[in-house]
Amino acid sequence: MPKKPYSHKQVFFLAVIMFLIIAVGASIYWSPKKPTSSETYQISRDQYQQKFEGFWLGQNIANWTGLITEMDKVGTPETMPFYTDDDWGSKDQVAMWGEYVPHATHIDFYFQPQESPWGADDDTDIEYMYLYLHHSLKVTKLSPEQIRQGWLTHIYSEQDAPLYKKFANSVPQVENFLWESNQQARLLMEQGLLPPQTSEPENNPKYNMIDAQLTTEIFGLLAPGRPDIALDIAKLPIRTTAKYDAQWIAEFYVAMHSLAAVFDNQKSLKQQTQWLADQASTYLPKGSASKAVYQFVKDHYQNNPDKSDWESTRDAVYKRYQLNTNDGYQYNQPFDAVINFAASLVSLFYGEGDIVRTLKIGTLVGWDSDNPTATWGGLLGFMLGHQGVKNAFQIASISDTYWIHRTRRNFPDTTPERAGETNLKEMAKMAINVIDWMVIEPMGGTLSADNNYWIIDK
Repeated sequence: MPKKPYSHKQVFFLAVIMFLIIAVGASIYWSPKKPTSSETYQISRDQYQQKFEGFWLGQNIANWTGLITEMDKVGTPETMPFYTDDDWGSKDQVAMWGEYVPHATHIDFYFQPQESPWGADDDTDIEYMYLYLHHSLKVTKLSPEQIRQGWLTHIYSEQDAPLYKKFANSVPQVENFLWESNQQARLLMEQGLLPPQTSEPENNPKYNMIDAQLTTEIFGLLAPGRPDIALDIAKLPIRTTAKYDAQWIAEFYVAMHSLAAVFDNQKSLKQQTQWLADQASTYLPKGSASKAVYQFVKDHYQNNPDKSDWESTRDAVYKRYQLNTNDGYQYNQPFDAVINFAASLVSLFYGEGDIVRTLKIGTLVGWDSDNPTATWGGLLGFMLGHQGVKNAFQIASISDTYWIHRTRRNFPDTTPERAGETNLKEMAKMAINVIDWMVIEPMGGTLSADNNYWIIDK
């Protein structure tokens, strides 16, 4: 029998039901979602402190190891052949400026003994300064004026810097331990300029150098799991010295450090470091030299059947980007951000998450070798934690104190009973306090009732 047609009342009722279903569905789809348990993550403050100690320890080991070969090999293989794995353990060679380092005679890992502090260097000291400024000023974001005042207060000029003797028989010289763009930015601040004007090309011709990489990675760790926040708070510190590719490369490192706070520890460090790099590479602008360099080095690594042969990728970088002009990059100096970004990626990919192997390659790869090693030493040190770094290098005893006044000035001495002004634990605690403020504002998270965890929205 044919079905009885719906009555007008039934048709109206069904239409109302359908309208309500569509309206509710649309409101759910279009309105902002409230975070649910799957959209938040918890981070142990105690564990993060251990990781931050690992960051400082790994960075110091890497910095002082990489300094041994800094500028030894700057892309002149005919007269100064590049280092290879076979050179590990051999006598250090003279740098491009005709000097050796004072702390080592051979190319090997450098471990500061427990009874003496790690000396500050430009790969760690300005990051320490920025952390101190956040902590002492109790701010989550530094203003241009606060950055300028911090630089003038804590960083020597070329006129008021103390005399420095590199060797016992050296002639003492004034040394303020500033690199290319950092030095120019400091001069501009003396003249009254503020960031970001201190990195504008018409003011600072060194804007495309490596400097921002070594001064800003820490901002990623101050915004765990939130690269958007990390890049926001790092924007002015990066733009203090860098623009264009140098800026974008620094942002790449900041993003990697931020995402490292929430990596999946069920996966290998090789998988994790490559995932972090791929995620951070999305922040490199399409069509930029830095984006093209990232893809070139990654592809060369992936297509190389011999994953121990990092030297072939380094040599390809030299030919493509130093001997020739490609991807919008024209080589200028061995301190260029772009050429060192390429070298840095060689050690990252071929190191495959192994801190020992990564730092060994970074030390041998060439150019400004202490900077990429310090970057990866800090990142991998954070991922491993303080004890994990010691385990990786199989060391039972190592320095845990830090001598900031080797290169900078006007910081309190928190460890008056010991050499140096502070220790890695105090440096990590300072960071934890700053992150407490970051989590609440601007990250919009909370502390757990027992204050043991940060609860952060993704």
